[in-house]
Amino acid sequence: MSIGVFTKEVIYNLFHKPATEKYPFVTREYGERTRGHIENDMNACVLCGMCMMRCPSHAIKVDRNAYTWSINPFSCVQCSYCVEGCPKKCLSMKNTYTTPDTAKNTVTLKYSDERIRAEEEKKKEMIAKAMAAKKAAAEKAAAAAKTAAETPKAAAGTAGTTEKG
Repeated sequence: MSIGVFTKEVIYNLFHKPATEKYPFVTREYGERTRGHIENDMNACVLCGMCMMRCPSHAIKVDRNAYTWSINPFSCVQCSYCVEGCPKKCLSMKNTYTTPDTAKNTVTLKYSDERIRAEEEKKKEMIAKAMAAKKAAAEKAAAAAKTAAETPKAAAGTAGTTEKG
């Protein structure tokens, strides 16, 4: 680099603001279409697992038994397939990046205690309804079998009387 080009750069830098930003103190404004990180609204999420199935990097894990949704932000490739495939539209792609950290942490979200109790009650009601329907079907089948068993005897008795007469 010649001394003239170098001098020109120095003079330019003296009269203009720096190209870098003071990161922790000054936050950067990202464009509207920037792909940053995934956020989940757990109040709307039904833990269907569609986001987990659509994720090409397998960064999302859904555990319906533990009522948790988790994402490994370092495995996520910000492709937005999970956001597009969410039937409840509870996932969103925020246009900010994840906060820097010294460890690779997994973000885990869990249902609130009230919602877990409500889900457990709903499961118990569904099991009770299923058992009642199963019992009703068994009783109906038993009644049909009893009717079917009585019908041939009656038919045989009727057929015998018509032949004699």
